Amino acid sequence: MGMVFTDIIVLLLAAFGAGVLNTIAGGGTFLTFPALVFTGMPPVAANATSAVAVFPGYLAGALGFRRELGRFKRAQLFRLCLITLAGGATGSGLLLISSNDAFAAVVPFLLLAATLAFLLGDRIRAFAAAHARAVTPEGALGLFAVSVYGGYFNGGLGIVLLALFALWGMTDLHGMNGLKNGLSFVLSAISVAIFALAGLVAWPQALLMMLAATAGGYAGAPLARALPKEAVRWLIAAIGFGMSAVFFWRLVAG
Repeated sequence: MGMVFTDIIVLLLAAFGAGVLNTIAGGGTFLTFPALVFTGMPPVAANATSAVAVFPGYLAGALGFRRELGRFKRAQLFRLCLITLAGGATGSGLLLISSNDAFAAVVPFLLLAATLAFLLGDRIRAFAAAHARAVTPEGALGLFAVSVYGGYFNGGLGIVLLALFALWGMTDLHGMNGLKNGLSFVLSAISVAIFALAGLVAWPQALLMMLAATAGGYAGAPLARALPKEAVRWLIAAIGFGMSAVFFWRLVAG
């Protein structure tokens, strides 16, 4: 799929912005996926290419939490990674058999759900922590279900994972973030491999966006320290709600 100059500019700006957002608070998918669709890419291929574009960020995040991940037992991590791989592969497989029309029909709802999860993340984690006794710690079913979602459409995945960990009774936020990044990397790795083997990834766009997202991630570090958390949270929520509205309008307009 060829790119015109305006497409290149749109994708560079979206990926750079996604890198900044992911460094500050997350939500980069709200920019990368719509940008690819708006440049003419079919929704299924856009979702797969977006997953590749943000993949390096998960690796960087996992490496940044090496110390926290080291506190988990190897057997424990191995088990959680296997469940995540199985769920991620299942979700990615579901995307492969989804038609563009079917995926386009659920995208607005997925974007809206991801935005609400992001906006209400703290409340969701608090509710989950209050009901932790009702859930089996490190239960396979919950992680598998979340991983299926992540393999199919990973917007808001980090928030959902943190809520799940709270349901398990975890309270150390640094440890939770470390596990979140590690499992997100594992999930993205299997998804990227499946999408690549299936020929869904538009590599020129993906590589271009990976570079821009990396630069945005680096530029976002000082902003993360300088900007008020609430202002950033509402900015990202506004982007998410705006993109949801656009895709709902596209769905209705046909």
